Amino acid sequence: MSETFNDAKSVFKSIRIALAVSGAIALIAGIVLLAWPGKTLVLVTGIIAAYLIIAGVVYIGLGLFSGKKGGWARVGHLVLGVLYIAAGVIGFLNLQQTAATLALITVIFIGISWIVDGAVSLTLLNKDGSRAWTIIYAIFSIVAGVIVIFSPMLAAIALWWILGITLVVLGVIQIVRAITLGREEKTVTAAFTESVTTTE
Repeated sequence: MSETFNDAKSVFKSIRIALAVSGAIALIAGIVLLAWPGKTLVLVTGIIAAYLIIAGVVYIGLGLFSGKKGGWARVGHLVLGVLYIAAGVIGFLNLQQTAATLALITVIFIGISWIVDGAVSLTLLNKDGSRAWTIIYAIFSIVAGVIVIFSPMLAAIALWWILGITLVVLGVIQIVRAITLGREEKTVTAAFTESVTTTE
């Protein structure tokens, strides 16, 4: 019985630590995003550029050293590797310009996906039970997508701020959950100890 209790206590502790750590990381990331939005965007772009170079080296390695693959597969890996490395190097040469371009492309992609989502929702009107909500959602989605496409820079700044605020809020909630879970663990421990003492 005490072994089961110890296992449960260990699970409680693991979950609490995971919540606290993930909450702290989210909170710090959110604060950094809000305090230094430009520098953070450049840092994220640098990480992506580094990833592209590493992925490119891996693909070139696959192209050169994987003898089991066919000729076209190896050539494909080599070409892909060169393209990845080229993209990573170009990104590193002008991080700020690349960061701005990446932000614009991401926001425009989001805008297009919202427009498509709204259009698809309209095609499902006859199959959806709540027609009014579907129409409202579709119109809102299409209008939001159009606004984002026509003012991508403002949308990028707004999305960055929303991301930062969301990370801060989620981080605080995770930390509070970790603290609350710690109190619950103490309550469960006290109840278990009391029940053991009573049975004895």
